[in-house]
Amino acid sequence: MRLSVLDIGSRTVRLVVADAEGGVPLPVHTAKWKLRLSDHLHPCGRLGAEPVELLADAVAQARREARRRGAEEPLAFATAVVRDATNRDEVLARVYEKTGVRPRVMSGEREAELTFLGARRWMGWQAGPLALLDIGGGSLEVAFGRGRLPSFVTSLPLGAGRLTREFGTGHAEPPTRGQVKLLRRSVRHHLRDVAARIRWEGPRTVVATSRTFQQLGRLCGATPGRHGPFVTRTLRRCDLREAQQRLAELSRADRAQLPGISAPRAAQSLAGAVVGHTAMKLMDLDTVTICPWAIREGILLRRIEDGPDWWTTVDEGEADDAEAPDNAVPLRVAELTG
Repeated sequence: MRLSVLDIGSRTVRLVVADAEGGVPLPVHTAKWKLRLSDHLHPCGRLGAEPVELLADAVAQARREARRRGAEEPLAFATAVVRDATNRDEVLARVYEKTGVRPRVMSGEREAELTFLGARRWMGWQAGPLALLDIGGGSLEVAFGRGRLPSFVTSLPLGAGRLTREFGTGHAEPPTRGQVKLLRRSVRHHLRDVAARIRWEGPRTVVATSRTFQQLGRLCGATPGRHGPFVTRTLRRCDLREAQQRLAELSRADRAQLPGISAPRAAQSLAGAVVGHTAMKLMDLDTVTICPWAIREGILLRRIEDGPDWWTTVDEGEADDAEAPDNAVPLRVAELTG
């Protein structure tokens, strides 16, 4: 069986084609289209007509590529950039009209659940109670669980791209101390209660997924990606603290010269570092493991393990009654302390 998944993110549309023999999604082909949708959001949160047409063209190309590779219809999903757009329904309708593909729009909590599954399968049961951090362009997903799927998930408006736009830390010149201070304060405010929950759960292993964490890991000395996915990569809080301070002193162009920081993501690298470091500090984590499997692998695993009908249940607002997390919102600190 050959499957494909199509990830519509804030910066790229990415297709993964994978063989599913033996219950493991083994990639055979990847392709991506760099659309930078988040850069085309109007101040009111609307996606303009031109980027929507570019998105539809990319989805059409991805569908043809998946077919050419002998895969099933792509399991297409859109993340926060489309989910939070004020004209989301128009965007999805136009993509479907032009391509015949109807992308699913998942809640941030569902994204966290699927990302957790990918990380759990990669890390294995020896990881024990597992916590997950995933920094996207529009949101931060956090999850915790002891089994196949998490018992706790939440999604916070702490995406690296979103924060960069909100606090203006990605311009040509280095940000001011005031901008960075306001950014850190906002991140701490949003993370306080979630961090208390993770400390209370006491995970044995904490993993970080997403391109943002991969680049920050490389900046802090992790092995380059060319050495393959089976090399253990970790990110230490002390190293990330130094990297955060360094990024805050540099312009966007200068950040792009650093190891691991790509030019397209240089603007949002500081915001990503602030989120990552603040999360680790508040959760009392010295080290996290960089995990190469995330939401795309989680989707493929659910398709393999639960069959094709499962995909019809993943739209935003629809619950997965069989294995839904016990709660999808953080408890208040008072509830955790009695």
